This record gives sequence, structure tokens and C-alpha cells, in this order.
Amino acid sequence: MTRAPLSPVEQQVYHFLLDFLAENTFQPSVRDIAERFRIPSTKSVADVLASLERKGYVKRKPGRSRGVVLIGVAGGAGTMPVPLVRVTAGSTELITEDHVALDRRLVPESDAFLVRANSGDQPGYGVRAGDLLLVDPVQRARDGDVVVTRIGGAVVVRGLQRRGATIVLLARGSGEDVELGAGDDYVVLGILSGVIRARNGTAG
Repeated sequence: MTRAPLSPVEQQVYHFLLDFLAENTFQPSVRDIAERFRIPSTKSVADVLASLERKGYVKRKPGRSRGVVLIGVAGGAGTMPVPLVRVTAGSTELITEDHVALDRRLVPESDAFLVRANSGDQPGYGVRAGDLLLVDPVQRARDGDVVVTRIGGAVVVRGLQRRGATIVLLARGSGEDVELGAGDDYVVLGILSGVIRARNGTAG
């Protein structure tokens, strides 16, 4: 299951938590957060932290002022943990297997995720089997966008084109165009935002 997007305030607080932990090895108190963002009440801070927990970014330990645990954190200041998900044929669910720390400037949205390419016929888009694909999970990609799509159990990168009730995934260079309709097992995961190159068949 992927994370929900954050509001601007939630994102600011989340980034503060990430950087504070990297610099101090412990989390800020609720009062620290209130002072940093000039939030007038600790209850308002608690509400923001509760929302971060519901959306899958943190876990909280009740009754503790510094009882926030950041999910998947293993990087330094200026980074954020991005979920690495697994796709399954016949399912729309994305299963989080791990997290990868990336520079926040490279991550398009707070709910972006990584998925491993497992189809080897897409060199025209700079993708090889085993690469990690950074996906911006937009609700509706536009024609011409380069999208990441699960077709059966394969993760495929192609240009998107709609033709009535069907979509066509356009190959570039080698590979074949793929036409998909209502009866096909596929999910457009989102727009391709970056590629982490695999080394010796693995990435990360």
C-alpha cells in the first residue's frame, strides 16, 4: 500500500522531522515543532502528527513527547525514505517491501514510490530490467507522458496515448507498441520521474 499525499503543512513538518533526526539522533518534542512553525497549540501539532501517521509516514508512541518514529528512515539531512513497492499480476494493490533514502529534491511528490523494472524491452526510455523506477502516482496521466504500467506481472515503461476506450503504450526504438482495453490485466501506476540504474542486475 502506497502513502497518501501530504498537505503543504504536513510536508513541512515531515521534512523537519527527517532533518532533525539526522542532525540530532532523536526526534523533536511536540513543543519543538510548535515553536519551529509558530503553531499556537500543541493540539494542532498533535493533529498534524496524527495525520502523518494515518497516511503512513510515521508511527507514534502514545504518551511520549518525542514518541514519533519515522517509517523507513535510513538517510541523512535533506533526504526522505521512498517506498519500494512490489506489483502482483491481477491485483491493483502495491505492497511496500522496503524504503530507499533519496535526495528530496529528486522526489516529485510526497506519495512518490519506487518499483523495479522487470521487462527488458524498453531501452528507448533508458530503462533496463532490474532498474528502480521513480513513479509520480498521478491520478490521470496525459497523452504523451512516459508512464510506468503493470501489465500482468510485468512492469513496462512506454509513452501513453489514448484511443477511445483503449490506451496504447508506445515503444521508442526497439520493442513493440502495446494496446490495452477493458478486459486486460493492467494498471497505469503513474508518470516516470527518474531511473536508478541497476548494477549487475540489482539496484539500490
